[in-house]
Amino acid sequence: MFSFMKQQPGFYRQVVFLALPIVMQNLITSMLGMADTFMVGMLGEGPMAAVTLANIPLYVVQMFIFGVQSGSSVLVSQYWGKQEMDSINRVLGVALWVVLVVSALFAGVLLVCPVEFLSLFGNEPAVIELAAQYGSIAGVSYVCNAFTMMYVAVYRSMERPQLGMYILVASMTANTFLNWVFIFGKLGAPAMGVRGAAVATLIARLLEITIVVVHMMKSSFFQVHLHLLLRPGVDMVRRFLHYGGLVVFNETTWGLGASIFPTIMGHMAGSTEILAAYTVAGNVDKVCMVVSFGLATTAAVIIGREVGAGRPQRVRSMGMTMAVLAVLCGLGVAGLLLIFAHLIAPTWVFPMFKMSDRAVSIAVMMMTLQAIVRPLRDFNGVAIVGVLRGGGDVKAATLIDTMPQWLVAIPAAVICGAVLQVEILWVYLVMMLEHFIKFAMGVWRLRDDSWIRDLTRA
Repeated sequence: MFSFMKQQPGFYRQVVFLALPIVMQNLITSMLGMADTFMVGMLGEGPMAAVTLANIPLYVVQMFIFGVQSGSSVLVSQYWGKQEMDSINRVLGVALWVVLVVSALFAGVLLVCPVEFLSLFGNEPAVIELAAQYGSIAGVSYVCNAFTMMYVAVYRSMERPQLGMYILVASMTANTFLNWVFIFGKLGAPAMGVRGAAVATLIARLLEITIVVVHMMKSSFFQVHLHLLLRPGVDMVRRFLHYGGLVVFNETTWGLGASIFPTIMGHMAGSTEILAAYTVAGNVDKVCMVVSFGLATTAAVIIGREVGAGRPQRVRSMGMTMAVLAVLCGLGVAGLLLIFAHLIAPTWVFPMFKMSDRAVSIAVMMMTLQAIVRPLRDFNGVAIVGVLRGGGDVKAATLIDTMPQWLVAIPAAVICGAVLQVEILWVYLVMMLEHFIKFAMGVWRLRDDSWIRDLTRA
């Protein structure tokens, strides 16, 4: 039944080689992100809820950037299989144009009218005012981050994931240190609170760009040609919009849908406690996702390379193998999360955040439900982001990722949270429905070979 798990010699070694730097990068950045949340949380539930509120629209921008990153990776990994470096330059050029324009527009809105814009996502004036202080500065940092992410995506797709690990670990380390300086007013700096957290993020993103530009100038592995970046060509724009555009649509609509959930919570009774709990549980969830994200990125690179090189005969078994590995890893992570939620966090973590008893109980509930669906979520992530996209089946991946969310989870959450106004437990439960539907759809799609497609052919 699981005969496909027997791959040719060197396959699992290659998976570890590619996935480990990505896992380590995301683990370190997630842990440092939790440290940032802890420092803001030391200011109280209000500032922590404000940062969460400001990050609702910024999360949509982040998912748009990730969508362009993933869309470009689909094409770059297949061009890498063909060793067409000029085409990779052109893909990078299109991706940079798209993300820089869109992220700059969002940053402009948050600079000009932050209070009015963020009032759409919450109902407490004090929290919105704090959120505006953070968002007006943090929005600019996403323009910088968009540039870095596109360059890192190209190197990941060419089986060089270590670069992203070095850049983002340096950036996040600087971000955490500067948070300590500017939030609390250390080393002679003024105590700026949530605004200081945004300033620290912006400086860290400027550090990222500096590292990337220096690397571009000195790298001999991948030579960036400025004329191809600035003028990638009509054919590549058309190809990117046709294939990568679906991935961008997928991630942006998914991110928009995910932002609706905290928006619903932001309008519920006791929203400050709910958003504070959601912030803590969300940061823990990001740590739990690092393994599946590493496997998904690795699957996309390996499968895309094999398809682009004209070797599709092994792709199906490789895809099934990566999906099974995701489930096994998800089971292990779920067990650790349950231990953390019920034994470690109540004693050692929640007291540091100055959380109320109700906020603590909500956070434990959220993490418990996250653990229950963790194996399914890891399968879904690897199957959609890694296997189907890497294999070129971006249309099916988009449908599987967005339809259950928008047709089932979001309407159910709106009805429970906004119409019936039930307890947060039931709202969070119905939010989980999409993962079960995605799992069934993903298994069905992977059972045949129709998802294997070469997107680089003329």
